[in-house]
Amino acid sequence: MANLTLSIDDALLRRARIRALERGTSVNAVVRELLAAYADDRALAGRRRVVALACAASSGSAGRGRAWTREDVYADRGR
Repeated sequence: MANLTLSIDDALLRRARIRALERGTSVNAVVRELLAAYADDRALAGRRRVVALACAASSGSAGRGRAWTREDVYADRGR
């Protein structure tokens, strides 16, 4: 496994460590997960395409379909 050195504001790192501790994880693990998600653009694009197709299929011509929100479409961003 490779090592990565980052320059991060001290206050930001302190807040990140506290939040990670509250969630029972580490800043290292959080960064690793975020980088993995960032690197997996194709999977993310595929999930968004599925949501877009579902949205199009559920919005009937009379406008009686589901009212999709921005949060529905981008729900996977926080994962």
